[in-house]
Amino acid sequence: MEKQPTYYATGKRKTAIARTWITPGSGKITVNNREVEDYFPIESSRRTLAQPLVLTNNRNNFDVKIRVLGGGTTGQVGAIRHGITRALMEADPDLRVVLKRAGFVKRDPRAKERKKYGQRGARARFQFSKR
Repeated sequence: MEKQPTYYATGKRKTAIARTWITPGSGKITVNNREVEDYFPIESSRRTLAQPLVLTNNRNNFDVKIRVLGGGTTGQVGAIRHGITRALMEADPDLRVVLKRAGFVKRDPRAKERKKYGQRGARARFQFSKR
């Protein structure tokens, strides 16, 4: 029996890191050993992480196994989408053009700006009192 090829990639967003493995299969997605519907109960989150698969018409062609840690839900979803994109490009380099045009190839560099000393937040100042 011939072993199915497995493609691995790492996706990142904010402080979340997603390790992603895709293998040819039926389209089953598991996140941290749980069903995707169980891990992400919000439909828009599930739709976002499956975007690369839907865009390349591979939704039912690959089984996806994901280990994600760090960040919140939005960061984790973005990291998973980035990881799936990179794994798909490893499986088929011809998909890069389509995925790049959709904006999935580049890591989203936006992250929370650090709080500065002498201020209430990153940019917000303490309230000034004249008297």
